[in-house]
Amino acid sequence: MADLDDIRDGKDFGVDRPQTNKAFYMKGVGALDWGMQSRLANIFNPKTGKTIMLAFDHGYFQGPTTGLERIDLNIAPLFEYTDVLMCTRGILRSVVPPDTGKSVVLRASGANSILTELSNEAVAVCVEDAVRLNVSAMAAQVYIGTEHEHQSIKNIIQLVDSGMRYGIPTMAVTGVGKDMVRDQRYFSLATRIAAEMGAHVIKTYYVEKGFERVTAGCPVPIVIAGGKKLPEQEALEMCYQAIDQGAAGVDMGRNIFQSDAPIAMLKAVHAVVHGGENAATAYQLYLSEKNK
Repeated sequence: MADLDDIRDGKDFGVDRPQTNKAFYMKGVGALDWGMQSRLANIFNPKTGKTIMLAFDHGYFQGPTTGLERIDLNIAPLFEYTDVLMCTRGILRSVVPPDTGKSVVLRASGANSILTELSNEAVAVCVEDAVRLNVSAMAAQVYIGTEHEHQSIKNIIQLVDSGMRYGIPTMAVTGVGKDMVRDQRYFSLATRIAAEMGAHVIKTYYVEKGFERVTAGCPVPIVIAGGKKLPEQEALEMCYQAIDQGAAGVDMGRNIFQSDAPIAMLKAVHAVVHGGENAATAYQLYLSEKNK
């Protein structure tokens, strides 16, 4: 029991300064519970408000595609150079060391392969397992304008509802049907619908014309997908333009692990996202790191 004779009256009450509560630094999520904001702070760097996610969840529908044949050999060495890992629970448990120290965005949708209709997905992870895995967010595809639009939106709603009960944010990933046009109008629609359904972060594609309207019209943070493999200079230019036009980060996969120098590429992306460098400077950094 504490010694009651040693209780001392406090002195520094700051009576001349009213208590203030610092507003959360990411847009659109200031009204969330403390636990939700804490998990989002694990994703978005509090100093920059930005994030770099390393996506290697492609195997859930593509199998051991190029660069992902051996996660332990090809991907694990990249972990220390990124902010967040985006993967499935199977890979997380079997390959990712628990002491990696990186936040995880868990791929929570699936049930189809590249040989079938990808847009017809289901929720593939229960929220209790996401809690056991201590993930910072759950992610699912949302396909607007496709035959299975209704099901994919229901998947997002299900994740949002279950995640809110346990304090885990949801990231909606805007998939594009094979007959859809990848333009500002489509992604403005898709990102806004996902946010209106309650998603806390949106992952979408960058478009060269009107991307600032996509980010402005979405009330929660947007991170861009890397998409298909591009030459490194082009990928860095896309990254720079997206950040400059309002994106809160990037979630790159093939443009990292299929690069000739993945670690050098991650360092160059870091220079853009967290360092504020332009694409030309970042590309020179990439060449320098590649040639070491």
